[in-house]
Amino acid sequence: MMAFTVEDFRDLMRLLEERPEWRAELRRAVLTDELLALPELVRALAEAQRRTEVEVAALAEAQRRAEERLSGVEERLSGVEDRLSRVEDRLGRVEEEIVALAEAQRRTEVEVAALAEAQRHTETLVGGMLVDLGELKGDSLERRYRERGPAYFARLVRRARVLAGEELLDLLEAAVEQGQIPAHEAQDIALADVVIRGRRREDDTEVYLVVEVSWGVDAHDVERAARRAALLQEAGLVAVPVVAGKVILPEAVERARELRVWRLTDGQIMVPAS
Repeated sequence: MMAFTVEDFRDLMRLLEERPEWRAELRRAVLTDELLALPELVRALAEAQRRTEVEVAALAEAQRRAEERLSGVEERLSGVEDRLSRVEDRLGRVEEEIVALAEAQRRTEVEVAALAEAQRHTETLVGGMLVDLGELKGDSLERRYRERGPAYFARLVRRARVLAGEELLDLLEAAVEQGQIPAHEAQDIALADVVIRGRRREDDTEVYLVVEVSWGVDAHDVERAARRAALLQEAGLVAVPVVAGKVILPEAVERARELRVWRLTDGQIMVPAS
């Protein structure tokens, strides 16, 4: 083989410059297929690198947006946590207020129960006082009719005189001894508020007024007067039932008409039929 000199190399380079098409032939002759494929491979790698860089850039952008969204989510979560914390605080205060209200309600119920008991006690006292007052008024009115009987009953009888307790008892005991009335009926008559003896104006007959006195006359007062006068009639005496009071209730007026009982209010006497 002939030696390839420097001069030969220079001639080859000159020829390749003059005939560019020989370069490819020379490369195919000199280089292997792998080396010949390197430029294409490099271009492919460069393109792949470019696409990779684009994808990496896209991934980086996606990562950035994801981080932004994550940051927004974290901020919102932080806001939610803050609001939740405030809600829990408010719930805590509400629970405290509910406990306070429950305690206040309990105290109120205790106070209401105490007030109700006090009211009941007051009503009992007032009721007792009213009863006492009614009795005092009745006693006062009864005493007035005892003291001023002749004046109050002058229209019914003349020479009217209130029988004292012992005098009435003597009269009733005599009737019991004579068998005119039993002892329990005599006891009932003796409980009459006032008994007045006088002479009836029409015929001068001796008559006894059996008077039931009450501040407010009701139907029971009328019935007692009628019953006791009827019992005294059984003892052989002429008896007239009378009710007297400051006020006579409507049902007492109706009952007095039915039982023919006289009525006396404020010094005004009314016949049974009126």
